[in-house]
Amino acid sequence: MKHPACFAALILMILIAPVQRIAAEDRFITVASTTSTVASGLYDAILPLFTKASGISVRVIAVGTGQALRLSRNGDADALLVHHPPSERTFMAMGYGIDRRAVMYNQFLVFGPQSDPAAAKGADSVLQALRRIAAEGAAFVSRGDNSGTHMMERGLWRGARIDPTPGSGVWYMEIGSGMGPTLRMGTAMNAYGLVDRGTWLSYRDKGNLVAVFDRPDNSLRNQYSIILVNPERHSHVKADDARIFVDWITSTQGQCAIAAVTVGGEALFIPNAATE
Repeated sequence: MKHPACFAALILMILIAPVQRIAAEDRFITVASTTSTVASGLYDAILPLFTKASGISVRVIAVGTGQALRLSRNGDADALLVHHPPSERTFMAMGYGIDRRAVMYNQFLVFGPQSDPAAAKGADSVLQALRRIAAEGAAFVSRGDNSGTHMMERGLWRGARIDPTPGSGVWYMEIGSGMGPTLRMGTAMNAYGLVDRGTWLSYRDKGNLVAVFDRPDNSLRNQYSIILVNPERHSHVKADDARIFVDWITSTQGQCAIAAVTVGGEALFIPNAATE
């Protein structure tokens, strides 16, 4: 830990862990969360720290943001961690969630074959990169699952003033699955696609794929937030224990735990609970 506050937080977690009295396997919460937080390995790194500190285990339902929101509306989760702010605001406005907080962010990037037949790498913007891909009719793999990544991708196509759906099954491939399968298909097809940086850094079987557009761009910001499911809508949710998790992941301890998760020295996510 380079930051003194993070080092102190780590020591605190180590010291308080032995005094827990409730077995974590008997006390748990369910969190509906994006596949990227699982595929990147983030939860494998941080959830054991939370469990040691609190005695509460976290059972993650890894689905796209759209499905996470639906599960939570039905009361099938105690909290949700998702990454599509417009959908989150709608969820809150409809009264299904309470206490929405920023947790962390990273950036999306466009991957593609090393040969880059659409010359996307030389584009001035991500929108120009997508226009070049469409004009070339180069293979593009879409999650097609109403996830946060999929909704971001569709928004970028709209920004580029292109509707890729007429090319569905020809050059635009919608697979209706998570980020891992999407990357595997991209590898098999030497195709372009959109991925969050955390998953990209953690994905090992890239084959001939490279990051063809990976430059600072506000339109590619990927913000994650955590929301408590409203117990007034679903009285069975474990609101008290879920709040303990929300408080922890947005605390100095939780934020430092997130910052410490790296691949090749590069952070998967940048904590920003206190800045949004």
